[in-house]
Amino acid sequence: MGHRLTKIYTRTGDAGTTGLGDGSRTDKDAARIAVMGDIDELNSLLGVILCETLPDAVRALLTGIQHDLFDLGGEMSIPGAALLNVAQPARLEAEIDRYNAELAPLKEFILPGGNRAAALIHLARTVCRRAERMLVTLAKDEPVSDAGRQYLNRLSDLLFVLARWVNKTAGGGAGGGAGGGDVLWQKGKNA
Repeated sequence: MGHRLTKIYTRTGDAGTTGLGDGSRTDKDAARIAVMGDIDELNSLLGVILCETLPDAVRALLTGIQHDLFDLGGEMSIPGAALLNVAQPARLEAEIDRYNAELAPLKEFILPGGNRAAALIHLARTVCRRAERMLVTLAKDEPVSDAGRQYLNRLSDLLFVLARWVNKTAGGGAGGGAGGGDVLWQKGKNA
């Protein structure tokens, strides 16, 4: 692969543009760059989550997702590229089914929280949803891969299920707090 980052600063973005992987330049506030930033933020947040104590299977799953997100970021950096394939969203669906099978059906909405790892996974879910929204915005003006759009949609669902699963396996029962468990929404609690 060679030395790709031999010089960190180039000064080429000082005028408010940035280079894409195909050599073209675009404004730093373009929808494509916003999507790339959201994907990068999501990937970084997964890195923070990986600093938490997690079961090995969850750790391996999240690490694999980080690699997929790098692929998706690469796809965004090269207009017209398709680096993800239909197997990747399908893999996330299988993981959703696997972890969700161990959870009780939801009868109420839940608040983001429980234990620290689950709360961070909920935060990652919200960043993923923002990345998905920006990808949809980009797709109104430029072609994007179906697999990329599907991947972010499935990933946010998986992160929701994983947050619940991490809370369940951490113990502490329902009600939330530092010990774990889903935090149930109580309509009008402070009315």
